[in-house]
Amino acid sequence: MSTHKEVKRITTHILQRMKDEGEKISMITAYDFSMARIFDDSGMDVLLVGDSAANVMAGYETTLPITLDHMIYHAASVVRAIKRAFVVVDLPFGTYQGNSKEALMSTVRIMKETSAHGVKIEGGEEILESVKRIISAGVPVMGHLGLTPQSINKFGTYSVRATEEVEAEKLVRDAKLLEEAGCFAIVLEKIPALLAKKVAESVRIPIIGIGAGKYVDGQVLVMHDMLGINKDFKPRFLRRYLNLYEEILKASKQYISDVKAKDFPNDNEQY
Repeated sequence: MSTHKEVKRITTHILQRMKDEGEKISMITAYDFSMARIFDDSGMDVLLVGDSAANVMAGYETTLPITLDHMIYHAASVVRAIKRAFVVVDLPFGTYQGNSKEALMSTVRIMKETSAHGVKIEGGEEILESVKRIISAGVPVMGHLGLTPQSINKFGTYSVRATEEVEAEKLVRDAKLLEEAGCFAIVLEKIPALLAKKVAESVRIPIIGIGAGKYVDGQVLVMHDMLGINKDFKPRFLRRYLNLYEEILKASKQYISDVKAKDFPNDNEQY
């Protein structure tokens, strides 16, 4: 029997045990109560309240505009829905870079106001002080390396990261530094599969991939992508499990038609 079916509540200890026993970790983004309830009921291991809410919920081009208050709102909504999944919240841009004290205060607000179980932070060596300070306060931290969307203006592209030797070596080094600092897991985004494999084998903690191949310890997708709510986003790594855009479009058109034709509500649908 799989580890995740045996437990009532997923914890960092359980996630580590899953890696040690070779069981893959399932992770999906969530931003609201209703979808989080469905994912939790499905047996999802980890729910990430991602700063991707800036894109898929608010319509911004990048993740940069979303605020700490916005993240707290989404995270609190998600936590109220779950019974067993582990909930991680992204620290948004501007709440931790270059200031470990601010990073800790941002994290304290998230933990106190949402009852989430941990936070995720982008970067390697350059944010170690913030990582250590947060962990010293007893808060689990998930790292994030590779393509880091909050740095999009620095890189100028969403293309695959760490394809050159120098960047690849830095990524492996950063992963080890994050582990040494106390991170319980790391997300690797859009990097070569064999490099992700090297990282997963180089550290003891779980490595969760998104566009990082099959050799890591688990996978994460943005819910809007996995469910086919977004119709234009088509990266190689994405597998759509539904086409909700077309299904919802079809249902909406049928509803409009029924209203216009005076078919809804019918005699059985009124008091």
